[in-house]
Amino acid sequence: MPKAPLQFPMPFLLAVVLGLFLPASLSADVELPAPRTEGGTALFETLKKRSSAAGGDFSPAEVSLEELSTLLWAATGLNRGESGWTVPMAEGLEPYVDVYVIGNEGVFRYDWKANKLLEISGENIKGQVGHQAFVRRAAWILAFASNPEGLAKLRNAEAGAEFAQVLTGAMTQNVYLAAVALNLGTRYIHSFYPDELKNGLKLPEGSVPIALMLVGK
Repeated sequence: MPKAPLQFPMPFLLAVVLGLFLPASLSADVELPAPRTEGGTALFETLKKRSSAAGGDFSPAEVSLEELSTLLWAATGLNRGESGWTVPMAEGLEPYVDVYVIGNEGVFRYDWKANKLLEISGENIKGQVGHQAFVRRAAWILAFASNPEGLAKLRNAEAGAEFAQVLTGAMTQNVYLAAVALNLGTRYIHSFYPDELKNGLKLPEGSVPIALMLVGK
């Protein structure tokens, strides 16, 4: 006796068809490609070109994950084995400022050890965090916030806020220089809505948002 053909419910078939044609999106954790660590523009030429992109210059053009990976490595990456950093770290500690990534597909925290984005939410909060209207037009927004657990390890923990500010300055300057080498536009933003940012990033207790950097082309 012949077997009856398999019957699939219509929602299942629709999901399969859509899965074949819809592009993959950034959902859940995202493994980043290796950052670019060689070549680029010569140092003094890079410094000469370092600038803040005008708000109106940002376009919806895509910034690749490889370019994003390179910017994040420049901000808080290892460049000398397991304890040498691209930025000066007090007392040789691990980074006590975290970098969060805000994009159209959601909110992520950068894991420098694994070089990956850890999903915080699938919500697009680009239009909620900055005072200027052009903030939402950036392809990516990098958000810098103090890491209270890391700062607690400092011998002078009371000076943690100052250490976090200094480190953020070094990290954001590295992003500027890497952006020049990648021919990307970036802009430091200190005017943001702290409560919206804290909520959108789901910051842990004691973590303080410090700055934003817009990234685009």
